[in-house]
Amino acid sequence: MKMPFSTYLDYNIFTKPLDDLPKLPKVVISTINQYSFCLAEKEPDFKNALLGSDVLLPDGVGIVAAVRLQTGQKINKISGSNLHFYLLNKLNKEGGSCFYLGSSINTLKKIKEKIAIEYPNIKVNYYSPPFKPVFSDDDSARMIAEVNKYKPDVLFIGMTAPKQEKWVFKYKKQLDTKIIGSIGAVFDFYAETMSRPSSFLINFGFEWFGRLINEPKRMWKRYLYYGPIFIYTLFKYKLRYMQSLSFINHNKKCV
Repeated sequence: MKMPFSTYLDYNIFTKPLDDLPKLPKVVISTINQYSFCLAEKEPDFKNALLGSDVLLPDGVGIVAAVRLQTGQKINKISGSNLHFYLLNKLNKEGGSCFYLGSSINTLKKIKEKIAIEYPNIKVNYYSPPFKPVFSDDDSARMIAEVNKYKPDVLFIGMTAPKQEKWVFKYKKQLDTKIIGSIGAVFDFYAETMSRPSSFLINFGFEWFGRLINEPKRMWKRYLYYGPIFIYTLFKYKLRYMQSLSFINHNKKCV
């Protein structure tokens, strides 16, 4: 079956509306932005996790611009928040269930309370795993057991990149759910325990700037350090691509 993807370097990036998500027994959805792209260049395990996703959403103006620069294809940004609201609306219409794995108990309680008001037809449960850089085997076994007791239609993961993607890639076969979406900070945005930038900044492609202003200590490296690295990497790959085309065309002329 032909999938609605744009191939960018090694990645198959989803380019269609979310209504066109693939119909599979289990769908793993991740997002890619300039920060995760740069991390994946240095961390093979993270890159394998992104490549192993069934759907990879272009969550950032940097990736949208990169695809256009490399392929000429114009695509739209699809954020983790876009995915979250899309799936909640779908579950509400169908009377489905979802499970939130990650974040703090306070954030998770606020999510459940808010969904009860805004999406009353959805059944919700959650689990807050230990806050640590790496989960033990016992930690992961408990997380899987909590999810599988509930058997949700959708499992939302909020443990920040790259930890969440690598964890899902390792354990996705053991998770009894139909859709797994790694959406990171969306947990806090929806619970309103963290402020999301204004819709004005989001609509004009400057959400990154709003997040930098709101959380300078945590976000400066993501945007001010990895931003230039991302741009350098783009042009490096673009130059390599142009050189390979030139080499191919030269060989054709010689033949």
